[in-house]
Amino acid sequence: MPLLNASGCLDALTAPEVARSLDAFVTKTVTPLPREGNPPPRIAETDDWMLNSIGLQNPGIDAWAEDSYPRLVELDAELWVSVGGFSAHDYALVCERLDDLKGVAAIELNLSCPNVDEAPETAAELTAGARAATAKPLYAKLSPQTSDIAEAARAVEAAGADGLSLVNTLRGLALDPHTLRPRLALGAGGASGPALRPIALACVHACARAVELPIVGMGGVAAGRDALDLVAAGATAVALGTILFADPHAPARIRAELESELRARGHSSAAEIRGIALGSAAPAEASSK
Repeated sequence: MPLLNASGCLDALTAPEVARSLDAFVTKTVTPLPREGNPPPRIAETDDWMLNSIGLQNPGIDAWAEDSYPRLVELDAELWVSVGGFSAHDYALVCERLDDLKGVAAIELNLSCPNVDEAPETAAELTAGARAATAKPLYAKLSPQTSDIAEAARAVEAAGADGLSLVNTLRGLALDPHTLRPRLALGAGGASGPALRPIALACVHACARAVELPIVGMGGVAAGRDALDLVAAGATAVALGTILFADPHAPARIRAELESELRARGHSSAAEIRGIALGSAAPAEASSK
C-alpha cells in the first residue's frame, strides 16, 4: 500500500532519508510567481489540532524548476508536485511548465487551501484548465468543507482528474488563553491533526462510492490502524501529515503497524481489505501511470 507525505509536511531536501522511505514525495505547493507567505506567527497547536497559515510560501515555478527540481530528482523518490494559484490560468501555467519535466511523476492540484484567497473558478474548472495544459496524472485535492464532496469528486473526474487527494485541512481558529486573541497572525488557519481523521474517513468513503478514481487518503494518520481504516473506506494510498513533524520515522513504523493489523485479521496485503467498508468491490488501484 503506497505511503506518501501530505504536501507541506516534509522538506525532502533537509530530510532526504525520510523522503526515500516513502513511495512518493509530494512537494510544497508551487505557484506561478514567488510568494512570501503570511506573516508570523503561522503555526499554533491545540489539544487535537495543529493550525497553520503558511500562505503557500514558495519561490515560484521558474525558480523551483531551476533550483529545487534538479535536487529532488536526485533523491530517487517518485516526485509529485503540488500546484496552486488564484485562477485557472495560474494552474494551467504551472502545469504546462511541469509537463516538460520528465522527473515529475504526478501533479496534485491544491484546489482548497484555506489560507489564501480562492480562485473564482470551481474545482472542476481549475481541473479542466490543468488537464488541457499537461498529460501528466492529475490528483485533485478537495476540501472537506464542501457541501457535497461526492458531487465535487464526480465533477473533477468529468473535468479530467486521474485521482483524488482527500482531504485538505479545515478552517479553524485558536485563541491565546491569556489575551483571548487569535494565536495566528491572520486569525483562522488550516486545521489538521488527529481530530481530522473521522472527517477524512467520511470523505474517502463518500468519494469511493461516487467515483472509480484512485484515492490518496490523508488526515490525522498517526498509526497503522489509521491507515487501515482509510484503505477499508476506499483509499488506494495513504499520506502522512502532521505526524511527520513529531515523528519523522513514522513511515517505517506505520508500515510495520499496518502489516501487523492486516495479519491480525488474516490478510496478507492491504488490497484484500480495500473498500471493504463500502460493501462492494474495491475501487481502482492508485497509479501515477
